Amino acid sequence: MGGQQQGAYFVPTKSYWPIVAAVVMFVTVFGAAHWLNAPPGEASFGKTILTIGFVGILLMFFGWFRSVIRESLAGSYNSQVDRSFRMGMMWFIFSEVMFFGAFFGALFYARMFAVPWLGGDGHGVLTHQFLWNDYAASWGASGGGGPGHIGGDFQTVAPWGLPLLNTLILLSSSVTITIAHHALKLGHRGRILLFLGLTVLLGATFLYFQAHEYMEAYKELNLTLQSGVYGSTFFMLTGFHGMHVTLGTIMLAVIWLRVAKGHFTKEHHFGFEAVAWYWHFVDVVWLGLFMFVYIL
Repeated sequence: MGGQQQGAYFVPTKSYWPIVAAVVMFVTVFGAAHWLNAPPGEASFGKTILTIGFVGILLMFFGWFRSVIRESLAGSYNSQVDRSFRMGMMWFIFSEVMFFGAFFGALFYARMFAVPWLGGDGHGVLTHQFLWNDYAASWGASGGGGPGHIGGDFQTVAPWGLPLLNTLILLSSSVTITIAHHALKLGHRGRILLFLGLTVLLGATFLYFQAHEYMEAYKELNLTLQSGVYGSTFFMLTGFHGMHVTLGTIMLAVIWLRVAKGHFTKEHHFGFEAVAWYWHFVDVVWLGLFMFVYIL
């Protein structure tokens, strides 16, 4: 924390938080990879490392947020810094658009090109004889994730159950965060706390239902990460989105606490706006997921 003004910019002092973030993120990914790939008898080690990584990420967020908040409350940021923050957040969201765009591209390629080619389209070189006799070049459970005797048979998640409910939940959260933003501009702190709190609650509810959906997929539908390309793309897209919802819910909770402490004013509340932008982005991505993963 700290720093000094140099011309139009605020130059912060050296911070150890970036290296802390890199370390805890590495630990988290290492634990997740070990948990997913280790033999059953060693899975607990991966879970332990993953848990340590998650706790480290939470502590890192808490410490880094606190440092930046203290700088903001100390009046260190001027209008130029505010513009820099806005541009930084815009580019960050753009990078997230590209991130999910790559995953949607993988989904599109596998569904529209790879699967038909394996079924014999094109020059007919790649056919079912290279896979198994009952292979069908179609998407979803009808396409098959592998021979049934090795656990390939699975069912897809029905879109009009929990996925539809989660869609309505996220759409409602976009409304509540917008109402809270307008209340902030008008200086109605009680209304801000109410609707921002509802947004946090809706985000947590979404995550609860998604966890329930995953358990149902594994236990009742036999839809797992091993369920062919459908299973891998399903959990990759919905899982990364769930991670973003988790981060967004944590940030919303932090903003709620800051509002309760009176940190924002009608004129200066970029911290609130940045989180609202991020949350709207998460909602839009989910609409794409709901359409292309669950319905089509």
